Amino acid sequence: MKDLIELTEKAKEHVLELIKKEDEGKGLRLGVKGGGCSGLSYSITFDGQKERDNILSFEGFEVLLDPKSAVYLKGIVLDYDDSLEGKGFIFVNPNASNTCGCGESFSI
Repeated sequence: MKDLIELTEKAKEHVLELIKKEDEGKGLRLGVKGGGCSGLSYSITFDGQKERDNILSFEGFEVLLDPKSAVYLKGIVLDYDDSLEGKGFIFVNPNASNTCGCGESFSI
């Protein structure tokens, strides 16, 4: 199950910082919803566990994926860019056949 997604060290560090500041007791929910310039867009929030979630445990937090989103996110790498021109969280999705210029939406 852990092979479903990967988080870089920078992404893990940032998630832990956010959880300590605001959302202890909740997991990082990654999802996909319709919309965006390429058809599907990424969603990232802090949320409680739901009944059918795929739960991936990392040191200090859990990543939650609903079954429908897991199909689109299988194999992704979640990174975090904190440089001066950084965009924040970055989804690197090997399943995407097309990604918009901003990297926030994709198609398969």
